[in-house]
Amino acid sequence: MFSFEGFVRINTFLRGVYRIAYLNLLWIATTALGLVVFGIGPASYAVAAYIDRWFRFGETPPVTRAFIGHLRTHYWRSAAMGWILTAAAAIVITNIFAASTWLLQFGNVVALVVIVIIAAYVFPVMAATDVRGIPRQIAAALMLGVGSLHWTIVAATAVGVTAWLLTSFALPLLVLFGIGIPAAAVGFVTRIVFRQLTADADAAAAQTSPPRARATAQPRLHLARGTTE
Repeated sequence: MFSFEGFVRINTFLRGVYRIAYLNLLWIATTALGLVVFGIGPASYAVAAYIDRWFRFGETPPVTRAFIGHLRTHYWRSAAMGWILTAAAAIVITNIFAASTWLLQFGNVVALVVIVIIAAYVFPVMAATDVRGIPRQIAAALMLGVGSLHWTIVAATAVGVTAWLLTSFALPLLVLFGIGIPAAAVGFVTRIVFRQLTADADAAAAQTSPPRARATAQPRLHLARGTTE
């Protein structure tokens, strides 16, 4: 028989699954309403922001209200990021099929992998750090993805296996969860990396700052903190 704690854990897990599915549906609706071009960037930012606050701090406000709030926070900045990534991906994919030699095709495949890594991490960077400016955010996302390459590979493998299983045995579930699967995988990676960065920065500040200044010392890369609600 299950204990009460076991039922609580199952309930918590199922509620988490529901949130992932609902975030995916909101992402689809926002992307479609924005005719993809005006929707995919803000929708991706809103999903990344919600998952960051959820995975790192355990904050689970009402999904729709929080999603819309994140959507409005940096709408045009995230839209511009979506335009850049979409245009870059379109150019590279076109070059893959249009390239006359295998060497050019290989170079464009590598470029596509780089774009995918940036797209996976740039919206969490926008949501969780104080990095400003599109070039710096792109550079930070690439550094995060390559700097934690082992976690990136683990996340990519988990996403690939999950997508294959759902495609083979439960295709409707793949549609239901969709973007939520890679978003959750990236959320687990950034949870580990951001917490480690915060811990390292706090430890370095405590060692290098004078005793009176330690209480006010801040890391150079500021990460969002949880609320006190």
